[in-house]
Amino acid sequence: MGNDAGSPQGPVTCGSWIRRPENLNLVVLGRSRRGSSCPSLLEIFSFDPKTTSLSTSPLATYVLEAEEGDPVAIAVHPGGDDFVCAFSSGSCKLFELYGRETKMKLLAKELAPLQGIGPQKCITFSVDGSKFAAGGLDGHLRIMEWPSMRMILDEPRAHKSVRDMDFSLDSEFLASTSTDGSARIWKIEDGVPLTTLSRNSDEKIELCRFSKDGTKPFLFCSVQKGDTSVTAVYDISTWNKIGHKRLIRKSASVMSISHDGKYLSLGSKDGDVCVVEVKKMQIYHYSKRLHLGTNIATLEFCPGERVVLTTSVEWGALVTKLTVPKDWKEWQIYLVLLGLFLASAVAFYIFFENSDSFWNFPMGKDQPARPRFKPVLRDPQSYDDQNIWGPVDM
Repeated sequence: MGNDAGSPQGPVTCGSWIRRPENLNLVVLGRSRRGSSCPSLLEIFSFDPKTTSLSTSPLATYVLEAEEGDPVAIAVHPGGDDFVCAFSSGSCKLFELYGRETKMKLLAKELAPLQGIGPQKCITFSVDGSKFAAGGLDGHLRIMEWPSMRMILDEPRAHKSVRDMDFSLDSEFLASTSTDGSARIWKIEDGVPLTTLSRNSDEKIELCRFSKDGTKPFLFCSVQKGDTSVTAVYDISTWNKIGHKRLIRKSASVMSISHDGKYLSLGSKDGDVCVVEVKKMQIYHYSKRLHLGTNIATLEFCPGERVVLTTSVEWGALVTKLTVPKDWKEWQIYLVLLGLFLASAVAFYIFFENSDSFWNFPMGKDQPARPRFKPVLRDPQSYDDQNIWGPVDM
């Protein structure tokens, strides 16, 4: 889904996966205006996991009005039925997706609390879809309940300018970073700042993502120190840094974590993509110059496949299959469980057949034991007893 110079459409500015209730993976892309004849667009594409590719033509297209500006950020609700798009004009709209794959359409709705609030750098939903947050270029941070839109936090001076943000798995905290290199943690229910992450004077915290596997309460941050970019790990019980590792050569432009929390990914400002396994912080996939010489704007894991979506103004949208170990399929797990059950049944049968009594095991020392094997030769006396009547005269 490239951005050719001769393309009648504008360049891709943002994108995201949509996980539909029927377990269908779609992709929504935002395109900016190109000249007077090519308006800004929102497009929905289908995804084919067998070929790891998007459909050549969109399933649905929404043409934006000139006064709305260009799409700059997209946040898809975890339910998969709608998404919020932020525009360069300084407003946000809700788009509801209707229909099946063969016939889809987008319906736009105004969001009164998000009208005229200024350009938003990043917007996001919580994992459970009950919270929505928007961070502006002017540093204004808003957190609200969804779908009631009740304001939980409204902080005009949260940052100099919001750079990135992410909800924790349990929706208890929100981490946000600023263009000046600072990072703050917000207690959502109380609507107040909890702490500011510690850093050295020559360090800038740029990106942030909470762990999502449900076992490791960590916060991952991309930290820039001079020309060196490292990924730092913070313990969210104390908010202290417990370690760091250098994963990519150039500065990171975007960070993402898989839905199951197993993999963390970084996109660089020169087009590289790095994927690491969270448990060992070991690199499992590295795509060099995926978006050659261009800042990666979007990096997002597919909800149901080990595939990532990346976008850039220069190269458009790309889907890339990751070279990571294959996950166990559901039928494989059931097959292993069945094998264990059969093995247990066989072991039980052998134990029963070779013991004197299952319920009275072990035997007393004076208790006669059942012979393990039937005798091949019979007792002569027993043989005679069975023939006391003698031969029968036929």
